[in-house]
Order: sequence, then structure tokens, then C-alpha cells
Amino acid sequence: MQITHLGHACLLIELAGQRVLVDPGAFSSFEDVTDLDAVVVTHQHPDHLHPEKAAALLAANPRARVLMEAQTATTVTDAGYADRVEVLSPGSTLGLGDGGLQLTAVGEQHATIHPYVERVGNTGVVLRVEGGPSLYHPGDALDGEPGEVDLLCVPVSAPWGKVAEAIAFVRRIAPRRGIIPIHDGLLNDTGRGMYVQHIGTFGAEGGVEVHDLRDAGATSF
Repeated sequence: MQITHLGHACLLIELAGQRVLVDPGAFSSFEDVTDLDAVVVTHQHPDHLHPEKAAALLAANPRARVLMEAQTATTVTDAGYADRVEVLSPGSTLGLGDGGLQLTAVGEQHATIHPYVERVGNTGVVLRVEGGPSLYHPGDALDGEPGEVDLLCVPVSAPWGKVAEAIAFVRRIAPRRGIIPIHDGLLNDTGRGMYVQHIGTFGAEGGVEVHDLRDAGATSF
């Protein structure tokens, strides 16, 4: 598995001969990404799906499958790629390519921001292949049940989150090979460093391994 962090919540994951891009949002840089096999969108918020940038991305990747959380799919009916969208149904598993890659949809709702903002749908994804590492990208929710995973993507900062909840999330999922910080586009370097340190130090007894991929390029696992 190779993973490239393209900013905020956007990851390019290369596994079992497939190139999968998750959450092409407004705070991420994916304009030059090509040869994709799938684009996954966990929910409709613009930091996870930027409509104009996504349209250009999909035009440049005409063979990519477009997999979206159900409510999000209804928001792109007028987009030029609406006929390509497949709905991610929570609990469902689909195969990508001929190399045995399985993508499982996890969860239904975005975390509560506050009582004055309506909750929207959110469906995270687990990528697994037999004999290889597994990864869970939760989108914007910490209540999903992905089962055992090797790598856990952890939202570091958000209007809906706090570091105590991120730590509890990591402890509950207990990823076997560590965590990947995501959802960090609202932080300066000082704040990000402090949050990531707290999550790594307290995410398990004795700490949890942190794979900080920001600006690291493609990283192998």
C-alpha cells in the first residue's frame, strides 16, 4: 500500500493495482492526479467535496468509479458526472479491480457540530486486501465500527471535534499499525503539532505510532 496525503482529509491510496482518491475537497490539492480507478466521497461538505474541482478531476479520470455517501449523491444530480455516481450503502462491500481489493462502507451520519447545524450523512470507508494492510478513513464521524484495521485515519481538528474524542476514537479502534493524521486544514503548525502529539501519546497505553504524511509524498506500508 502507498498513501499520499494531498491536504486536509484527501488521501490517494494505491493498493492491489488500484488508485483510489478519498474526499477531494476545497482544502486539498489533487488537480494533477490521474489514472484513478475510484473516487470516494464520504459526505457533502465542501472540505470533502469541492464541486468545481471534483468535476475537473473526474473529467481527467474518465474511467474512475465515483462512490458517494447516499445523501451526497443527491446533491450532485446537476453535475456533469451525476450518471457516474454509485451510492455507498453502509455495511456494503464492493470489489475494485482484479487484485482482490475490497471497499466496505461504514457509518451513516456526520458527527454533531452543534444543535444549530443539521446533521448530514457521512459514510466512511475501509480498504482491505488479503495479505495486505487495511485502512479506515472515517470521514467526519468517530462512531463507525470498521472492525480490525491496520491503519486508522484520525481527524485532528474540526468544529465538531475535540482532542479527547479523537483519543477515545483511537483507543476504541486500536489500529494495529498506527494512525494517519487527517482533517488538519484549519490548524497552524503549532496547533497541529500539539494535537497530533496528544493523540499519539495518549491514543494507547504507551502511545500509538503516528504516520504523519503531510508533505511526505507517496509513503509505503
